[in-house]
Amino acid sequence: MNPNRQEWNFEKLVGFIRQVHDELAAQAGRAVNLSLTLRNWLIGCYIAEYELRGSDRASYGDRLLTELAKRLTDLKVSNCNRRQLYRYLRFYRLYPEIVGTMSPQLTNLLPEERHAVEKLGTASPQLRIPLDKLIHQLSYSHLELIVDLDDDLKRVFYEIECIRGNWSVRELKRQINSLYFERSGLSKDKTKLAALAQEGAETAEPRLAIRDPYVFEFLGLKPKEVMSESHLEEELLDKLQDFLLEMGYGFCFEARQKRILIGDTHNFVDLVFYHRILKCNVLVELKLEEFSHETIGQLNTYVSWYRKNMMTEGDNPPVGILLCTQKDRALVEYALAGMDNGLFVSRYQLELPKKEEMQRFIEEQVRETLDERK
Repeated sequence: MNPNRQEWNFEKLVGFIRQVHDELAAQAGRAVNLSLTLRNWLIGCYIAEYELRGSDRASYGDRLLTELAKRLTDLKVSNCNRRQLYRYLRFYRLYPEIVGTMSPQLTNLLPEERHAVEKLGTASPQLRIPLDKLIHQLSYSHLELIVDLDDDLKRVFYEIECIRGNWSVRELKRQINSLYFERSGLSKDKTKLAALAQEGAETAEPRLAIRDPYVFEFLGLKPKEVMSESHLEEELLDKLQDFLLEMGYGFCFEARQKRILIGDTHNFVDLVFYHRILKCNVLVELKLEEFSHETIGQLNTYVSWYRKNMMTEGDNPPVGILLCTQKDRALVEYALAGMDNGLFVSRYQLELPKKEEMQRFIEEQVRETLDERK
């Protein structure tokens, strides 16, 4: 669209503004993701250099990444736990040529005497995606999934397919888990299989993926600032939090948008309370959609994770409250994952707010909130 060569009208005005928005948002997204990728590569570079010539490296030995993670976490350097530091080191060793893509300003951040690092196996050069294209078209979240693969050819395969199909991070993960590489090797009609794999694949949106935990932590944002699904949900959570605290049932507020790591996936629990009478955590999830097995399954997963990782001596098993709502109706379900004690479950039902009471409250708040916006 060129505004200098076309007759202007209202629809074209909308189109021009949308075009400018999309292009600049895409540029911002690429810039942030590229900076994050290079930051993590540089962290790996410094760790590798320290392992080669750090004067006191023998004092740390196998504890290096553990001790480094503790210090960096204390300094509030994001995403620098032991596992991530190992990934940054592996990322650097697998892609040492990235140094050639860096601007003069960034090369000034390199160690003064960067030693050549022997690559831990790479595919033949003619198969490789140009590194400049790779880091500009794939986010670090994509690259992290590829770095975790244990075969050179497999990494190159997913680099090519991911760029060719403009896959989202979730789509790349799905294709890896579906053994697309292995199925391709066994397939007699590889072209047809590739077409099927790309058909219906979830593509990356051309804008800043601000919900990516790596990105928003890198930018210094808080989960609450980026994780709410809508303003309506945010308003409802505010009122729900106050409602439960004022009910007199023994709720003590602990956290909001509580981040938990399950496997390699970051999850966020809307509200977390501790119930001083039941002596357990209560997890609350609000969904602006109809009830489904997926939503209660998600909450059960959170409850199970809390039971395994957060219970301390004297605690009872956690319980989850799922609130599904549309404009004029609400549904409340409790998640009691792994509880087989009927008496204990009955006690929960006595101490927690009644379903009808919570449904009525949510429905009233939805109506009031929507009325205020009219």
